Amino acid sequence: MVLDWLTKDGKLLITVRTVRTFSYGFLSVILAIYLNLVGFDEILIGLVLSATLANSVIFNLFSSFFADRIGRKKVLIVYALLMATSGAIFLFTENYLALIAAAFIGTINVTGAETGAFLSLEQAMLPQTVKNIKKRNSIFALYNMAGTFAMSAGILLAGLPQILQGYGFTEIESFKPLFALYVIFGIAVAALYFFLTPKIEVTKDERVQAVSSSLSPRSKKIVFKLSSLFALDSFAGGFVIQSIVSFWFFTKFGVDLTTISLILSVAGVLTAISYFFAAKLADRIGLINTMVFTHIPSNVLLVLVAIAPTFPMAIGLYLARMSLAQMDVPTRQAYIVGVVQENERTATAGITNTSRNIAQAISPSITGIIISSLWLSAPFVIGGLLKIAYDLGIFVNFRKIKPEGEKKDSE
Repeated sequence: MVLDWLTKDGKLLITVRTVRTFSYGFLSVILAIYLNLVGFDEILIGLVLSATLANSVIFNLFSSFFADRIGRKKVLIVYALLMATSGAIFLFTENYLALIAAAFIGTINVTGAETGAFLSLEQAMLPQTVKNIKKRNSIFALYNMAGTFAMSAGILLAGLPQILQGYGFTEIESFKPLFALYVIFGIAVAALYFFLTPKIEVTKDERVQAVSSSLSPRSKKIVFKLSSLFALDSFAGGFVIQSIVSFWFFTKFGVDLTTISLILSVAGVLTAISYFFAAKLADRIGLINTMVFTHIPSNVLLVLVAIAPTFPMAIGLYLARMSLAQMDVPTRQAYIVGVVQENERTATAGITNTSRNIAQAISPSITGIIISSLWLSAPFVIGGLLKIAYDLGIFVNFRKIKPEGEKKDSE
């Protein structure tokens, strides 16, 4: 049978991830445009986007310290209902304060890659859904592959408002069906979570241990180093988030938005395919080696994109970069949960993801200053060089610390 190594809960989490990230795909493209149309200036738009990032930080921290005590399933259902509530607010009102509140409570994703509270909890649960520990790398690859394919498809749906305007919809009205769709997806995600079994929860003994103690001294040391390095990587990534890449193609080469959407969608497909090869490679050479030896070439390509003299060359280098750039994502996630105890996984995933969210929220605000005072392509160079520094830091600090399963195979 297909995926017979995966439990019912694992298949359900893959399905939920697909539904959720499809809606993130179109919302990440249209949100800022919609806010501008309803009268938000750049400062207010920035405030809404910051609210979505603050949501990720706060909800991740809440998950880290309370989800295992309350129950992972219950917390996920609440997050999904908040997602639907947020979409409903955007659907029925254009009030400034209401929309800012909706962005804060609704687990809205605007970065083009999922970083919110759903991710941390599901990341902690995934290892419990495989019947063979040797398939742990494969489940993280499949999880990310499904999400990225879905998000790429969702990005294409962002063109719906333009189509609806041809049928007599006003500009603002043409966006409303997408918010309605976001509400439906939020409700669907909540409904799917109801079918999760108790097997995805920590055991009673592990829950008592999670309540009565924090991370072990060994895990604290590992999590602190990982969080610091992940923060550097995410800070560097903030210089080249999807909106900045779009702006760069639009400004440097005069590319229209339809073409840019197509480029980003193709990049998403290449990224999704790369997750499959990341799992296979990790099984052969190890998680850390896969993270580092695919990430460094991708960051060299990122620097080369900055100096590409023609549009076709820039596309070629960018797509080549995206075929390698995210191979460290499933391997990083598998590594995080593999080097700590099972009852520490939720806290570890939440803490490391929170460090990434905070760091990524800083660099986009700096990018405008860099572009205006230095060079349009400077963010690509700065981001690439900082990411290479992260790769070297990961290799030096963690090449000898093997996760469960990988260590046994090497002995």
